Amino acid sequence: MKGFVKDIESIAVKNEEFRRVLYTAQHCQLVVMALKPGEEIGAEVHTLDQFFRVEEGSGEAILDGVGTAIHAGFAVIVPAGANHNIINTGGSPLKLYTIYSPPNHRDGVVHHTREEAEGDNEKFDGKTTE
Repeated sequence: MKGFVKDIESIAVKNEEFRRVLYTAQHCQLVVMALKPGEEIGAEVHTLDQFFRVEEGSGEAILDGVGTAIHAGFAVIVPAGANHNIINTGGSPLKLYTIYSPPNHRDGVVHHTREEAEGDNEKFDGKTTE
């Protein structure tokens, strides 16, 4: 079977990595993330669209300078060109998954920490999961 059919909530909640690419298709990519208390993704701007879904924890989504409190159950859509950041403002890990459209990272990449992610200049190389 092609595609990804799994319990994404369970996978996201169990994830301890800053970033783990789960599946890469030609036009989108599924990634789980875990932010430690006080940690953030870091302000960034993409030329692609991005969707976030918070599964556990609480934080703040900042889109073009406007902050909104987020917690489990929240979805955030970041349109291409928007300056954005996700910050864990809670006392426990912020667990979420994100979908990039089109893909943004190399398929299968795992970054254990934000520092590791920032030190890796990897980008999507055109290779998909299947």
